[in-house]
Amino acid sequence: MLFSFLVTVREGVEIALIVVILLGYLRSIGQRRYFSTIWLGVGVAAAACVAVGAGLELAARELSSSAMEAFEGGTMLLAVALLTMMAFWMKRQSSGISRELREQVARALGRGSVAALVLLAASSVGREGLETTLFLFAGSKNGEGGLPFLLGGVLGFAVAAAIGWSIYRGSSWLPMKPFFTISGVVVIVLAAGLVSNGIAHLHEAGVLASVGPRPWDTDGAISLTSTLGQFLNTVLGYDSSPGLVQIACYWLYLIATAGAFLFLPVAKPAAPPPAARSDAARVA
Repeated sequence: MLFSFLVTVREGVEIALIVVILLGYLRSIGQRRYFSTIWLGVGVAAAACVAVGAGLELAARELSSSAMEAFEGGTMLLAVALLTMMAFWMKRQSSGISRELREQVARALGRGSVAALVLLAASSVGREGLETTLFLFAGSKNGEGGLPFLLGGVLGFAVAAAIGWSIYRGSSWLPMKPFFTISGVVVIVLAAGLVSNGIAHLHEAGVLASVGPRPWDTDGAISLTSTLGQFLNTVLGYDSSPGLVQIACYWLYLIATAGAFLFLPVAKPAAPPPAARSDAARVA
């Protein structure tokens, strides 16, 4: 439940901010009649994400035991890769994403293209939504599935929606920069757990011949089959008897990614071309 809650709060707030920027800009230029168009695009994105999630689940169920282990392990590592790229992309674009979205809305309105507005909303929300879908699918394969996992996800999205609504209404009670920094580190910790678990699944499937020696075994203290063990496995990638490859990859990913996320300077996004600025000015 905690895994799905943390993921959907973080990713849900990003989705909510995109929707708020789009709706807020339309409101500011007196184009509220296009609100339904934006929501149509959001609905298209949501439907696509649900379809992808259902497809992943159905594909996993049709596979043999070893093939399923390989599929789940590969999906976990793919989710980590996408999550990492998107975290750094969002950090780089955060200062300019509002301007970029407003300019894209202005261009669509300047051409009188409703389809372009739908596509803009669908692609902007869908990018975050597909990442969330893949991350949740990967997390659900670590033992914390079922109703609690689903409830955590729903609760996380509800909190994110409430935050988005408050921002749209003009409230600034949540300091966004600290929120994204802290939540970004939390999600990187969750991703590090998926790195360890993904390697374990690939080893079980025979894709990796060996994960190296196992320096310790804490199954007597915290068994992987216990409620606490499954919880720690899902959230932190706990393994009572991890291989040296798992340990090394876990800490290399966590230290390198969190360090880069927190301390590396981020290049500013490129300024828009003059034509784009003039289009936005004409519409406004």
